[in-house]
Amino acid sequence: MEEHNIVLDGDIIVGNHSDIRYGLIADSAILGERVEVSGDINARSDIRIDIWSHIGGTVKTKENAYIGEFVSIDGKLVVKGDLDIGNNVKISDGFEAKGWIVVRNPVPVIAYLFLYLTELLRMGKDEEVEKALSEMFDEEVETIGTTAMIIPNGSKISIDSIRVPSNAVIGSGCRLVGNIRATSLDLANGTTLYGSIRTMNTVNLGENNTIHGNIVSRGDVHINKGTHVLGEINANSIRIHESARVDGVMRASGGIVFDREEEDVLNEKELMTLDI
Repeated sequence: MEEHNIVLDGDIIVGNHSDIRYGLIADSAILGERVEVSGDINARSDIRIDIWSHIGGTVKTKENAYIGEFVSIDGKLVVKGDLDIGNNVKISDGFEAKGWIVVRNPVPVIAYLFLYLTELLRMGKDEEVEKALSEMFDEEVETIGTTAMIIPNGSKISIDSIRVPSNAVIGSGCRLVGNIRATSLDLANGTTLYGSIRTMNTVNLGENNTIHGNIVSRGDVHINKGTHVLGEINANSIRIHESARVDGVMRASGGIVFDREEEDVLNEKELMTLDI
């Protein structure tokens, strides 16, 4: 997350009725219905924007663009490939398209995904369909993709906060700005968060993360080795690795447990055996 943009190495999918107070830079971008994006959208691959969405800047893609009905773009639309555009689309600064231009209502995003799965079935790629469905609907799957950002319906991301209506799953090597508000949080390794964390349920922090804020949770908080929390922790219970660091006070009505390295525990047992 930069000052004005969210920058991704992979793709971004934004759910319906979400409010993104940034611009987007990604491989490809898929936006649902009534999505608000305050800045520009730059994609190296396709852009798909569903009906009634509003883009507060310029939209650029090096490939194809699919713009639904009643979409409004405050800047310019630049398409290096084909443009499939619906009726009643407002583009303040005009548009450029080097490929074919078709004026019709593009297939809605959910229907597009359905047709994609149907085509895979027709081609006999049952295993790929099962894998795609399991990744989308299986609650036991920890991450959807290592280079994809998927924003749930009704989310809000601004410089002040990252709000999602359900669980938040964040991968490794990210740089995030804003206070996270979610039902629960799973954070992988090597991520820096400039903000606090507040959840109803559990918070699981991986290794070597840096949190520039407080952690408040009604559930349990688990912190792995090498992670540094610059603020306080208030939770039901806290489980923290001995190499992790917390600058503030830790409060937990259910108790605090410190995890130690297995080698250290084994060495202690060996010493005890020698003493006996």
